[in-house]
Amino acid sequence: MELRFILYRGDSKTMDLALTRRLAELRRMSVPALQKTYQEVFGEETRSWHKQYLFRRIAWQLQAQSEGGLSAGALRRAAEIADDADLRLGGPKGFWSWPDQGKPKEKPPHSQGHRDDRLPQPGAVLTRRHRGRDIVVRVLEGGFEYQSRHYRSLSAIAREVTGTQWNGLLFFGLTERRHG
Repeated sequence: MELRFILYRGDSKTMDLALTRRLAELRRMSVPALQKTYQEVFGEETRSWHKQYLFRRIAWQLQAQSEGGLSAGALRRAAEIADDADLRLGGPKGFWSWPDQGKPKEKPPHSQGHRDDRLPQPGAVLTRRHRGRDIVVRVLEGGFEYQSRHYRSLSAIAREVTGTQWNGLLFFGLTERRHG
């Protein structure tokens, strides 16, 4: 049986025999063995125990190494999509009220302008070393600045830097992981 993977471009390419055999080996691996392989392939540990997720990530990376990975344009587009700086987090003002309810209720004074106590004051600079790079973020009144771009959240910056979902406060060491 010939294995075929569809690349992002829609091209169908036959994988070389060594890669095909490697993927067949991956399918038979236990989760701990996949975690070890993940560390070998990506150079970092994974916290995932999801067998199919691990298989797919490793298989994609091995194929990308063999076939050349994503083009610069595709990587650029993925970064644009991942940047949630312009993402609307809720409906427009009054969207959830019925027409006969009139204006939306005012927020109580204590909730207006509330800043998370874990965040430093505007003007502060957060730094974090990640994979040999210094990540420098400036705290603004209404968000954050990283590499001359505005972000609404530290999580958006952490996601751009790492390529994975991160709690921004945790990534920048402003809070500790909760256990329980």
